[in-house]
Amino acid sequence: MALKIRHLYSERSERWEVKLMGELDIDSSTALKERLSEILEEKTADVIVNAEDLEYIDSTGLGMLIGVIKQLKTNGKELIIVNPQDSVSKLFRITGLDKVFTLREE
Repeated sequence: MALKIRHLYSERSERWEVKLMGELDIDSSTALKERLSEILEEKTADVIVNAEDLEYIDSTGLGMLIGVIKQLKTNGKELIIVNPQDSVSKLFRITGLDKVFTLREE
């Protein structure tokens, strides 16, 4: 399944809200990286990634997200992953990236 990306800037909470649906893998990570770069050029702000419909993420997708989090941190912003499915949460725990990324339920 391809990755679908929806994004919206929330003036009220002053952050980007990005919803990912499908699979974040070697085939789709470049598209997500480009989309995130575009929106952050438009407005640098925290990014909330809603992962409730993200079914799969591979090492390429994880690596791309690490790059984005580094970019955000240099600007004093953060990337937060909300509502990850169990399989996605498990991957973050197994890799130790649950200590790098903020994962939470909303």
